[in-house]
Amino acid sequence: MIVTLSIIAALIPALFYVIVIYWFDRYEKEPMWLLAAAFLWGAIPSIIIASIFNSLLSIPFELLVEGGTAEALSAALVAPPVEETIKGLALLAIFFLWRNEIDSPLDGIIYGAMVGMGFAMVENVFYFVETFNADGLEAWGVNIFFRAIVFGLNHSLFTSMSGLGIAVALMSKNNLTRFFAPIAGWCLAMFLHFAHNASVSFDEALCFLALIFDWGGVLLMLGIIVWSLVQERSWLRQYLAEEVAQGTLTDDQFRRVSSGRKRAAFNWAQWRQNGFRAYRQAVGFQQTCSELAYRKHHHELFQDEKSLTEIVALREKLGTFGSAVV
Repeated sequence: MIVTLSIIAALIPALFYVIVIYWFDRYEKEPMWLLAAAFLWGAIPSIIIASIFNSLLSIPFELLVEGGTAEALSAALVAPPVEETIKGLALLAIFFLWRNEIDSPLDGIIYGAMVGMGFAMVENVFYFVETFNADGLEAWGVNIFFRAIVFGLNHSLFTSMSGLGIAVALMSKNNLTRFFAPIAGWCLAMFLHFAHNASVSFDEALCFLALIFDWGGVLLMLGIIVWSLVQERSWLRQYLAEEVAQGTLTDDQFRRVSSGRKRAAFNWAQWRQNGFRAYRQAVGFQQTCSELAYRKHHHELFQDEKSLTEIVALREKLGTFGSAVV
């Protein structure tokens, strides 16, 4: 019974945070299958592999110092590099295999946050059950409140830093930035993870430091997300205005696609008036417009033939949409 309740207690906040994270991706939604794969990597393989390496690398601390101190040292010094490295492998896979799906800093943040949320959800289940078995129902409830709600975004915050570093590298023409940005993001992920674990492991009185680091990091990341959204909107307006001049888009379509609010209002009207199929067609049209703008931005940066080919294909695709996008 307690296992089922612990799963529910971990699942509900995780689903809420996943919806919020997905909502932030306003202009060009990432593929659901790739987001799900990132989440599942964090939830299953990352947990298993990290558990093995955490246990193995904690042995020296257990041999040298007594139980409580050894556990605190392992949490602060072993868990951050182990877990952020293993979670980051999913982001490296996206970097090497599906790099076209990362078009802005926000995309890197989204993928990193999904990996971290999957990891946090499953890890929380184990901690909830362990807390109940050791200290009872009241401690179980307190643990749920702090781990799933107060610190519920921790792992998403940590791993989003790695994702941000990878996205910055993909979008830079500078070789030093391309090399060091992923390393810097990974190091920042480990540092924030270390700061949290050290604060809550050595002394309960230091929990306020964990709050400062964690929520300060969340606020910083929100600032980066807002900046990235503003930047994406400016790309849409810049590159799609050219499509109006070429006749690919009408002026009304351009104005609607360039505004998150107008997109949402139009899509909702399509659903109410014409049904789900018209809604899906409108969403697909907007997605294609966003992809066209991002490909044009990428081509402007790197002058690559692949982007040029994709731009032509995306323009042709826009011509295949029907009356639901007018």
